[in-house]
Parts: sequence; C-alpha cells; structure tokens
Amino acid sequence: MQKTKRSGLPETVGMRHDGHFVDLISARSLGPRIRMIALNHIDPNPHQARSELGNIAELMDSIRTKGVLEPILVRSKGSRFEIIAGERRFIASKNLGLKEIPAIEMDVEENEAMEIALIENLQRKDLDLFEEADGLQALIDLYSYNHQQVSDKIGKARSTITEILSIAKIPPSVRDLIKASGGFGRSTIIEVAKQKTDVDMLKLVQQINERHLTREDTRDLAKYLKGKTKKLKYYVYNYVPDDTDRYKMRLEFKKQAITKTEIIEILEDIIRRLRTKEAS
Repeated sequence: MQKTKRSGLPETVGMRHDGHFVDLISARSLGPRIRMIALNHIDPNPHQARSELGNIAELMDSIRTKGVLEPILVRSKGSRFEIIAGERRFIASKNLGLKEIPAIEMDVEENEAMEIALIENLQRKDLDLFEEADGLQALIDLYSYNHQQVSDKIGKARSTITEILSIAKIPPSVRDLIKASGGFGRSTIIEVAKQKTDVDMLKLVQQINERHLTREDTRDLAKYLKGKTKKLKYYVYNYVPDDTDRYKMRLEFKKQAITKTEIIEILEDIIRRLRTKEAS
C-alpha cells in the first residue's frame, strides 16, 4: 500500500549537524560571561545613586553560608574594574575577607553604566525616593539629558520622571525631617517639592508632622503656602496616638491658625460638656 504522507522532518528543517546549523551557532556572538575577579582590583562607582548601604549583616550571613549567588556588574577602567551594580555584595564580601567575587564585565560607556546601575537598583527597590531623584538628576547634569530621554532610558513615564526630579531640589534639612517622621508617602513628598522656597518646604513639613495632616489636608495647605488660594478651607488638627489603634481624633477649625493652647482649651471644653451630659 502506497503511503499518502511523507514521514520524517519537513524539507525546510535540517538536522542539527547540517552545515547551515553549525554556521548559525558559530556566528552567534557570546553574551556576557561570569568570571572571578580579585576584590582588590575593583573600585566602587563614584556616581553610586545609593547614599547609604544600610544594614548588610543579613547579606553577609547569606554570603558566609551560601556564597555570592548573583554576580556584580563591572566595567574595565584601565588595569582595574569599576562597579556598575552590586556595591552591597562587594562590601559584604570584602568585610568577610573574601579574595574574589563573581562578576560580569560589561563594555559600556560611563553614561550607560549609570543608567544600568539606576535601573538595577530600581528593579531591586534598593533606592529611596530621594536617592532615585538624585540619581536621575545626576544623569541630567552629567550628560544633558532631557526628561523624555531619561524616561526612555529608565522605562518610566515622562510625567513620573518630572515628578521624581522635582524631589531632587528638596534641601538636606527638610529631607532629614521627612525621613525622621517615617510617615511621608510619595505624593506628600512631591507636594513638599512643589513649594517655591526652602522655608515654605520646611514650614509644610513641620505642619504635616505636628498636625498629622492627611494627603487632602496637605494639598490644601500646600496651595495656601504657594499663594494659589487666599484662604484655607479649615485649619485641621489630627491626633493619632502612637500606642494604640483604637481611635484617632480630627478637629476642624474655622480660623486660619490655632495655637496649642487653644486646642487644649477646646478639648477641655469638650470633656466638660461630655461630663455635664453624663451627669444630667
């Protein structure tokens, strides 16, 4: 009986030992390869976006027991190597007395190295908002990128890049207050950055801290400080106790400013009224 279908591979597909397949493999360029590099031949990146390495004790414990699981990224600088990404792994290994570290050498220019370092840190979420802003600002200052170019290279929307870059102008004294409070979200920090002067930034942060302002309250006060509105909707005082989540208190005043003494007097008046109602 004659077969109606041809068995085996189609005519268009060749076996792996065919000449054209071998040529294809040999023609492919090899990607980055992992190699061991002596730690004393490696230098930190002078443009590292991260300002603090943080607590690396946990990382050191991991390296001590399992080794460096992910290679650092480096580029050649003469007879030495400069870190592109992986400074925490480098420092932790050095502290442990290791002599070598697995690394991937990349042939990139300095601006490309900065871009890769930023992207790697952002993907790991290793940078706080200020470090991210300063890193993006460094790209602009060093290489005259515009916001759209930064957007294309980092992979974030241009509007997002513009917002983050506005944070770079917040002075150190105001940054320290924001970090110390620990309760500032991204949108609130951006509102602070939009203030015209350092004094107004400081005033806004102090008011947010003292009165536990919500995001909406912060926006209203920010508009008032910038002169976009002549009158606040209301003066707000929020009391949020640190030691319990059973309650929180919000007071709204028709006056534009209230002293702590006035707040205490009003609270005492509220207590007196409550006690009078209970007694009646």
